[in-house]
Amino acid sequence: MKALDDVLAAHGVGVRPLYRVIDLLRTGDHDLGELVRLSTAPRRSVEDVLAALGDDLDRSGDRLRLSPGVAASYLQYSVPRYADPLDEAVATHELLPKVAEWVAEVPAPLAALDHVQATPETVLRRALWLDARYDLASARLLFLGDHDLTSLAVRAVCPAADLTVVDLDERVLAYLDDRGAGDIRTAHADLRVGLPPAVAGRADLVFSDPPYTPEGMGLFAARGVQALREPSEGRLLFAYGYSPRHPALGAQVQRSLATLGLTFEAILPGFNSYFGAQAIGSAADLYVCQPTAKARKVRSGKAIYTHGPQSVEAAGTKPALLEKLKEIAVASGLSFESRPVDWSISGPEGDAVAMDLSADPGPWLLRALLGTNARRLALLLPNAHPDLADQASQTALAALVAGKYALRYLRSTPDNRHAVVVADAVEHQSEVLTRAHARLANVSLDVPPDLQDLRLVDVPRHRLPALLGL
Repeated sequence: MKALDDVLAAHGVGVRPLYRVIDLLRTGDHDLGELVRLSTAPRRSVEDVLAALGDDLDRSGDRLRLSPGVAASYLQYSVPRYADPLDEAVATHELLPKVAEWVAEVPAPLAALDHVQATPETVLRRALWLDARYDLASARLLFLGDHDLTSLAVRAVCPAADLTVVDLDERVLAYLDDRGAGDIRTAHADLRVGLPPAVAGRADLVFSDPPYTPEGMGLFAARGVQALREPSEGRLLFAYGYSPRHPALGAQVQRSLATLGLTFEAILPGFNSYFGAQAIGSAADLYVCQPTAKARKVRSGKAIYTHGPQSVEAAGTKPALLEKLKEIAVASGLSFESRPVDWSISGPEGDAVAMDLSADPGPWLLRALLGTNARRLALLLPNAHPDLADQASQTALAALVAGKYALRYLRSTPDNRHAVVVADAVEHQSEVLTRAHARLANVSLDVPPDLQDLRLVDVPRHRLPALLGL
C-alpha cells in the first residue's frame, strides 16, 4: 500500500475526499464520474488513487470496486463523514422527485456555452437554503442564467417569491415559462451585450452559476451589481469552483470579485454538485457576496468561457472573411459601416451595416435583426447556425422579421464553414420592429402585462409570434 500512502500524503490536510474514494470502492462499484461526484475530489486525484490501487481493483466495463478478498484491508482508510442536516432534509423532501423530473427534461446546454448541469439535490438545496436565509416572500430575486432551474425550485418552496430569470438560451426561457406557469418573469439577455433595462436596479438578491473564469465571474458580478436595487443592502450569490490542485485559479477569481468592491460574507464549500465538471471534483462552493459602497460597474470583455467559440482563447475573424462580408454589404452602391456585435442600444440609421456573428451561440442572429435599423444588413454566421439548419428554420426566422426585413440566406459563403444572411429593409415596416429599443408599453397598447416593461430585443423568442400577431 506504499504507492497509495504516497498519493494520500501528497494531498496533505485536504486528503479526506480521497479517503471517501477508497471507501466508495470498498463498499460498492462505481464508474469514474460517480467517484468524482460523490467524493468531490478532482478527476486527476481520483485517477492517481486508482493507479495506486493497481491490481486490487476489480473492473467490469467502466465499473470499479476493490476486490472482495482485499477490501477489508482498506478499512483503515474509512473516516467519519460530516452529516449536514440540510443534506438529509433534501434527500427526504417531497419536492425532490419533481425537481428531478424538471432537471431530466430541461434542454441540454448549448454546445457553444460552458455549462454543466447541477444535480436535482443541489437545485433543491439552493432553494431551501435561500428560503431559510432570506425573506423571499418580500424580496425580488433575479437569476442571471438558470439552466439549472433553481428558479422553479424556489417557486415551489416559496410560491410568494418575486422571481425573474434572464438567460441567453431561448429554449431555457421557453421551458421556464412552460413549467413556471407564468409565475416567473423571463427575459432574453447576453450579459456581454448588456442587462435588460427592465431588470436593472430592481433586485434584492441575485443568484448565478457563471462561467468559472475571472472574466466570466467578473462580468456576471458586474451585471449583478447593476441589477441590485440598493447594492450595499443586497446580496450576490454565485456558484464557483476550482481544483484544489490549482489554487491560483481561485485566487484570480476572488481578486476579480474583490476588485468590483464585493466582500465575501460567506463561502460555503462543496455546496453545489454537478453531472460533469470532473476537473473540479464535480462540485462548487457557494459564494455569498455583499457589495460595498465602492462596488464598481465595469465593462468586461466578451470572451468569458473556458472552451469553445465563446472562450477567451477563441480567435477573431479572418480578414478575407470580413472583406467578403463588406463586398456583400456594399452591393447596390450602399455606403458601408461595420459594427461590433451589440443590439443593446439603437444606433444611427445607416445604409449598409455588417456584423461578424461567426461566434454566435444561437440567439445573436435574431437579436441583431431586431436591434439594428439599416437599409441592408450583412451578417456573417457559422454555416451550422440553428436558424440556417433547414428550410423550416429559415422560414420561421424570416416570418419573425418580415415586418422589417426580407432575408436572403447565402450558405457556404464565403467558405464552407460560414454563411451570410443578407437582410434588406421592406417598404412598409412595422413600428414595433423598428422601435425595438423602446419600452413595449410605449410602442403598442396590446402588450401582455409581464412584457410591458421589456424592450422587443429582450422578449423571449417563443413569445414573439403572439406579440407580433403572427
